[in-house]
Amino acid sequence: MQRHTITLAHPTDCQGFRTAARALVQANVPPQAVDWRCQADAASDLFAPEPHSHNVLPPPSPDAPALRVPPDFVHLCEQLILHRDPDRFPLMYRLLWRMAQGGTEAEAARHDPLDADRMVAHHMARAVARDKHKMHAFVRFRPVVEPDGEPLHMAWFEPDHYITEANAGFFIRRFTQMRWAILTPDASVRWDGQQLHTGPGAQRSDAPPPDAGEALWLTYYRHIFNPARLKLGMMKKEMPTRYWHNLPEAALITELAQTAHERSAKMVEAEATVPRRRINPVAQRPRDGAAR
Repeated sequence: MQRHTITLAHPTDCQGFRTAARALVQANVPPQAVDWRCQADAASDLFAPEPHSHNVLPPPSPDAPALRVPPDFVHLCEQLILHRDPDRFPLMYRLLWRMAQGGTEAEAARHDPLDADRMVAHHMARAVARDKHKMHAFVRFRPVVEPDGEPLHMAWFEPDHYITEANAGFFIRRFTQMRWAILTPDASVRWDGQQLHTGPGAQRSDAPPPDAGEALWLTYYRHIFNPARLKLGMMKKEMPTRYWHNLPEAALITELAQTAHERSAKMVEAEATVPRRRINPVAQRPRDGAAR
């Protein structure tokens, strides 16, 4: 059986994958005969053949199956390709190959919730969705002044998966009027107020240090912390500890958690406070004809 090595331009080369996968299916090349890799992986492998700028794809077979996939599978692949697992490419091609074969295999790949490949694929897609949500919640911008005198808000984030460029739209919608940049180890994105610019990965040292505004934020965080509602287990589930070293407020968590019990006890023992303004109970009664 002839083997085919497909080299993609970068880890999220969705168009490159679709072009190669379509040609391979139409040439009746089974999943076990295809090796998937990225140019960066090939460059670091001393024993790999020289990567080509264009993959040599086999010609279509006369009896090639008609290739039709549902829109939800296309969307699923767009999420899967953002996952960091190198096995995502063989998984996507295996699902595509099975769908093209027809019969019970195609039905299982399309609809069976207990199908092994589908279960792995949806598990990976959920991991990507969680990572996107964590990025929404845990990016912290710090202002710097650019040479033109205008402020630029910069942030450093370490995602689990290749979500930086795919997630930029959220920040564009939320901070449309603000110039900002997000640096990650995989890629960098910058919004100039009109256009999004993408660039290579960065290092933590490329991000700005803490500023005076951060001290104000920590003071605010300390004052709104409610010791009576502290649930460390739930907090760590929603804000995993691997993100703490990049969150300014995380430096206060240990101290606030250690004193939470004492502060809660003082709140219980304290005398009730008198409200500054009393509400007239008569004014709260519904008028005649009003709904009760």
